Amino acid sequence: MKTYKFTSVIWKEKEGYVSKCPELGVASAGDTVEEALKNLKEAVELYLENAKELGMLEEIDEIGTAERFTSLLEVAVA
Repeated sequence: MKTYKFTSVIWKEKEGYVSKCPELGVASAGDTVEEALKNLKEAVELYLENAKELGMLEEIDEIGTAERFTSLLEVAVA
């Protein structure tokens, strides 16, 4: 079993939280941050299983094993 590491971004909306994996373009949601993250993990697992069935998992290997650095970028506009 291969382990991949992806980025998860979660933000608050009016009716809960949206979660997204920007590397794969996969998104989900939940009523709490924890639920949104759990749902995103499940959606990414399904995405990867489907990619494997379609013979496309090798294309994702490079994305899921690359080293990443994330930071919050704050920008002010006058």
